[in-house]
This record gives sequence, C-alpha cells and structure tokens, in this order.
Amino acid sequence: MKKILIANRGEIAIRVMKTAKKMGIKTVAVYSEADRNAPHVRFADEAVYIGEAPSNKSYLVGDRIIDEAKKLNVDAIHPGYGFLSENANFAEQVEKSGIIFIGPKSDAIRIMGSKLAAKEAVKSYNIPMVPGVDRAVTDPKEAIEIAKKIGFPILIKASAGGGGKGMRTVENETDLEIQMKRAISEAISAFGDGSVFVEKYISSPRHIEIQILADSFGNTLHFFERECSIQRRHQKVIEEAPSSILTPEIRTKMGEAAIKVAKSCNYIGAGTVEFLMDADLNFYFLEMNTRLQVEHPVTELITGFDLVELQIKIARGEKLLIKQEDLKINGHALELRVYAEDSMNNFLPSVGKLSVYQLPVGKGIRVDNGFEAGMDIPIYYDPMLSKLITYGKTRKEAIELMIDAIDNYKIVGAKTTLPFGKFVCNHEAFRSGNFDTHFVKNYYSAAKLQKEIEAEAKIAASVALKLYLDEQKLLKTPLT
Repeated sequence: MKKILIANRGEIAIRVMKTAKKMGIKTVAVYSEADRNAPHVRFADEAVYIGEAPSNKSYLVGDRIIDEAKKLNVDAIHPGYGFLSENANFAEQVEKSGIIFIGPKSDAIRIMGSKLAAKEAVKSYNIPMVPGVDRAVTDPKEAIEIAKKIGFPILIKASAGGGGKGMRTVENETDLEIQMKRAISEAISAFGDGSVFVEKYISSPRHIEIQILADSFGNTLHFFERECSIQRRHQKVIEEAPSSILTPEIRTKMGEAAIKVAKSCNYIGAGTVEFLMDADLNFYFLEMNTRLQVEHPVTELITGFDLVELQIKIARGEKLLIKQEDLKINGHALELRVYAEDSMNNFLPSVGKLSVYQLPVGKGIRVDNGFEAGMDIPIYYDPMLSKLITYGKTRKEAIELMIDAIDNYKIVGAKTTLPFGKFVCNHEAFRSGNFDTHFVKNYYSAAKLQKEIEAEAKIAASVALKLYLDEQKLLKTPLT
C-alpha cells in the first residue's frame, strides 16, 4: 500500500494523513469548492477537486471520488467518519473497483447499518437487549399493545437512524400515535427509510461504547470502553476513557459481548459497539458503528495504540499481533468536541470568520484540528472545528488539564462549545461520576453558564486590579 486517498475533510482527514505519512504512505486529499484552501488540502501529498461546496455535490459523490482515485493510482481509500464512511454501496463500489476500502466489508456495514438487521444478527449470541420488538412497526395500535406489555415510557426509534433523528420518547398511550407519525416522517426525510421499532425506554441511562478491532484471520480484540453520556440532542460532546463506573468484571463482560457482536457479522477492521447502561449497571446492546469514531483518541491515549495504523495494517492483510491480555488501561483521557455552536443559544450553529484561532499546547494536551486563523467556517458541513483531548494519570488530573486547556484555547469569530466544556468539567455531578445522558437537561442552562462566566470575569478583574495596585505601590516606594 503506497498511496491512500482520504475521502473526508477537516481534522479527521489530517489525522489519517499523519499516520499514513508516519508509515511511509503517500496521501491524497479531496476537497470541495468551500475547502479549496483548507489545511487538509495542503497537508496531503496530492489533492484533487471533487465538486461544489454542498456535500451532495462533493464529499457524498462516491463515483467521482473512486474515479479520481483510479486516475491517481490510489491503492486504498480511507473514509474517515461521517459522509460515506458507513455507506455500504460506496464500500462495495470501492471493493469492485479493485481499490482497498480501509474499513469493514460492505455486508457488515449493511447489516449493522440497520438497527433491526443488527438485532437479528446478534440474537443468537445471548447479548443483552433492551426489552421490545426486533421488527418494524407501522401500526400505532400494534405499538400500543407492545407498549402495554413492556410498560411505558417507551422509545420509538428509526431502524436506519442515528444522531437522534427519527427517535421519540413516549410517556403514555395518548401521545403514542402522533409521536410515532413524527418519528416515521423524520426517518423517511433523514434516511429514506420509515421503518421504526419500539423498545423500553431506559431511564437514567449511561451511554458506554466498546472499541473493537478485528483482522481477516479471525482475531477480534476489544480496546476497553469509552463513556459518552455527556450529550446534546442525542449527540456526544464530551467523551472519556475509561468510564468511572465500570468494575473490572463488567468491563470484561461488555468487552466479550462487543466481540460477539463483531463476530455476528464477520467484522473486519475498527468498529465500535454501543451499549446503554441502566442505574443498576445492567447493559444492553444499542448498535454498532462500522467505522472509526470521532472519540477514538481517548482510547489511543489509554492503550498506547494508534488505531488508524492498525486499521491500515488490517486493510493490507496483516494479522493482529496483539493479544487481549497485552492490552492494559493506563491513565485517563477526556475529549471535548469543539463545535462552532452557541452554548448560550440552544447549541445553534455559529458560523463566521476565525479572526483569532490559537491552540493550547503542553504535556498531556492533544488537539486534532482542521482549522486555522483567517478561515471562514463553512455552513455546508458538520460544525466541529477540532477535538480537544487531555490525558492524565488520574481522571481528576485529566479534568483539571482540560479546564486549563480550554482557558488557553483562543477563538474569536465564532461561538463554540468551549464554555460548555468548562461548565461540565467544573460541575460536581460530572466530577463525581454521578451523571447520565440527561446531564444537559438536569444541570445545564444558558443562565447557569452566564452566571459562571460572570463570576470568572469578576475574579479575573479583581486579580488584575490587585496586580495593578501592587505595581503602583512598588513604583511609589522610594529607593533606599
């Protein structure tokens, strides 16, 4: 494998390129009109234009990407995450073109891309499932009968869903029909598939996922868990590894369950098996993400392995030389997704020109970044600017380092999730580990964040005034 095309943009494109270059592999960037001068384009050895700014005219046009890859004699395509990374048809097209797809086989993507198909695949592996039905439901009357059996509240979920789309919590029978219609409508709009299913709603859930890697020789390993319960709109904002609530016994059971999920679809490459955990530490299979995750750096920091490097080695037919017993957890890592969003205004996108953009640096600080000062934030794509990751010997050390890193991350020109990240890290519920996916609903508000910002500003002003007065006092003191 001498040349890889990265079918993505921003920080993940650069992240993959860094490992490829370390391995002596040439890289090809793709870019849209909006990204013509983006850092990932300059970082690559070669770059090719693939279309207009909207993603459906550039980053989602698989045929065009494959054609360009052929012209440039590319050996493999890495999809990153988002865009075409979990598109089974794209993976199949890449396979048929004779180019290596750095990811699972298209069959595995297809199975795990449907929550119903995934449930069917793992059914015989004795993996804990949330009570409910593992088939599509379209009739509200049938949904009511199911809900009565498993008990309200229930969750209506799109089979092809993700990111909270096509998902509705229903507290009682009266609301079920209208919420079901909304879920189906949203699922059709977002995924072109209106299939929904019904399951028991787990109150106070934790969102915990297991990183797995599998080679083509039958070896499948788990690289421990990531805690992903700090979310807004069912999407993660802060992740950490390891989780503060897992015992060694539960960690082992979840790891073994994740390996079974991978084996159920003959999985190859890097993937993540997601679980919900209730207040009694019972865990239930949620879904499998058939790609590298946004939050993979926290796993890399606590295990010492480069997951992209392992992905590439597996894709070129190498055998995993690691044994499960070789893997150990060392220290603690946190990741904050730095989104161009206004934390004070319901996390709405905040686009603008980055007049100031300075990254924090220091021991234990890693920033996977895709932007630089002077850039405009495109309105066409996910608003994530970077990922801020900190690593410490203990969870407390990683949290304190994250707070310090946030303070030293200077951004002018757009609102970001940095203040929200600091709010979370300072909150007792998070620091104690006693939180769940309802953290934002239970503890966060724009007013609380504003109060915290004002209190910090008052302290900073007091310190500045004291320093000024002390300085004046020294200047007025006569020399002896």
